[in-house]
Amino acid sequence: MRSNLPSGRRLRCAAAASLLALGGATAAWAQDSINIGAVLSLTGANATVGEDVRRGIMLGVEHVNAKGGVLGKKINVIVEDSGGNPTTALNAARKLATVDKVPVVMGEYSSGITLPMAQYLVKEGVTHLNINSSSTKIRQLGATSFSLVGLENFSNKFAAADTYALGFRRVAMIAPNNAYGQGVFEGYKAEFEKLGGKVVTEVLYTAGQSTYRRELQQMARSNPDAYVYTAYGQESAVINREAEELGLRKVPWYAILMTMSLSDTPPAIANGQLGMELGSVQGAAGKAYADAFKAKYKEGFKTSYTGYGYDGVLISAAAIEKARATTPAAIQAALKELGSGAGYVGATGTIRFDQDRQRIDPPYDKHKFEGGQLVPR
Repeated sequence: MRSNLPSGRRLRCAAAASLLALGGATAAWAQDSINIGAVLSLTGANATVGEDVRRGIMLGVEHVNAKGGVLGKKINVIVEDSGGNPTTALNAARKLATVDKVPVVMGEYSSGITLPMAQYLVKEGVTHLNINSSSTKIRQLGATSFSLVGLENFSNKFAAADTYALGFRRVAMIAPNNAYGQGVFEGYKAEFEKLGGKVVTEVLYTAGQSTYRRELQQMARSNPDAYVYTAYGQESAVINREAEELGLRKVPWYAILMTMSLSDTPPAIANGQLGMELGSVQGAAGKAYADAFKAKYKEGFKTSYTGYGYDGVLISAAAIEKARATTPAAIQAALKELGSGAGYVGATGTIRFDQDRQRIDPPYDKHKFEGGQLVPR
């Protein structure tokens, strides 16, 4: 039957009907799913790491939902891009907490971005899962923040013992001038010098520079027997290339958190570097995750951080199921239980929390870059 409404009004009515239908579909989806959030660096200097972690998160969602979801519903992760910017990350966290009203937010990557973002989440009572940042300042965030990744007091001690065991006694250091880099300087130096070594030059670099030659030349003047560094992907690529051009690679280079430091560096330049890394996968659960990741994405991990995103989804789902509720407070109580006693077995190993909700005994690996990839040493 033909409508007697004018054509313009018919179009407006049709549009309104479509919006109502879409709104109904959205509401139905919201009712049929449980949302949690994530803030990642999908663009900017750490985009390689951010995308790798996003892949891990999405695989976690797929695996949880394949087993029936949570509380009879699908789990869904709303991923926001920080662009590697603290203000953007904070705005993303605000949107997730107040508009999407998620009970859990995972992220970020750089400690200088994670800290202000997480401070906001803690203030709002939202559960914060630290999946990639290692500054010890994260321990001070408050009762609603949990770390699945080890903080730098563990990694600094591991790296210092490793470099000393390799025979290095006088090292020059470079790291980013932020909460993470400053923590590495302070912690590594204390641990290395406690063993009898000496940090002969310390350089904190400013992010986003087109060249780091001045900083590298300053380090070279101290004639170290090794260079110890940690740097974010694209910035690290510049540092590594210029170190090669200046002839500094004649002396050993040791990277703290290798996959971060070498994620964007050409293999030919990275070849021969030594270093340490977060333990990417552990045990049977880790092997199963690694196999599933390769099958889905047709390639292996590019960084060691991806498994922590995967574990973030799975432990969130387990906490919601255990709590039989989706409120932040109930999830936080369940997380504390899961991380106590024997702990929660994830792809990155057994996750147990201390009294400040920080991971106990996190895994680390010793690597060498050889033949275009990291290999155990």
